[in-house]
Amino acid sequence: MVSRSPVIDVQVHCYQRNTAETPWAGFIQGPEEMTGDDMVAAMDGLGIDGALLVSPFAIYRYDPSYALSVYEKHPTRFGVIRPFDPTSESIEAEMEEWTGRPGVVGARIMLTAYDFWADHPGLNRIMAAAGRAGVPVNVMCSTRLPVLGELAKQNPNTRVVIDHLGIVQPPEPPAPPEAWADLPLVLSLAELDNVAIKISGAGTLAHEPFPYGDIWEPLRMIFDAFGFERCMWGTDWTRAINLLTYEQGVEAFRVTDQLSESERAALMGGTLREIYKWEPGG
Repeated sequence: MVSRSPVIDVQVHCYQRNTAETPWAGFIQGPEEMTGDDMVAAMDGLGIDGALLVSPFAIYRYDPSYALSVYEKHPTRFGVIRPFDPTSESIEAEMEEWTGRPGVVGARIMLTAYDFWADHPGLNRIMAAAGRAGVPVNVMCSTRLPVLGELAKQNPNTRVVIDHLGIVQPPEPPAPPEAWADLPLVLSLAELDNVAIKISGAGTLAHEPFPYGDIWEPLRMIFDAFGFERCMWGTDWTRAINLLTYEQGVEAFRVTDQLSESERAALMGGTLREIYKWEPGG
């Protein structure tokens, strides 16, 4: 009997309901609540073995407490990532503390939240500290792709991961007419060996209904540029809820004939295991 490769979602979010006891710092697109138990149930229903749990900046800013509590309850199902504050004076100490925790697989920079450029010292301190700790830095960089490129060049020993294809994704339908307008900029980043990319939220850019046949030409260009050893599938669940279901975000990559079985295995978990040094059950 041949064992199948684990299926791993490169990005999901969990959070509590917005109440006086658990107030949100801002607004997030998605259900009113997505607890760890809710997310595990959804994953179980679709045969998803694990996921990288990204503490949602829009709700919790730099506090990863809820993500950590989800990990503590489901340690075999989630790796954890948190955003870092580039204006902090204690980035190095924070990175050391964070990466010393069980289940931690990476850090994140919300480049779209600041008008900072690649020479910003805090951004480079986060990059350098993550490189020393041996964890990838996930970068939300849509509309800021050239800045991401410069940061990656300045920190060649740090693994950098482009969030959500590096492309602005709509919060609700329809997708914009020129949804892939920034694709040339994304493809240019493949020249940097330390840059990988999340193929997350791709269905939100489709003009065709499920299974989103019109996403495959641009995706194939990304696959060809980066290679499957630097591409990782994900849903960005729960952000995509107004455009597609979790099942559609998963099944679009299972039912397509645009991927060979080896490509699908790499994209839907194999590459993630290599880049983040994590797998379910570990």
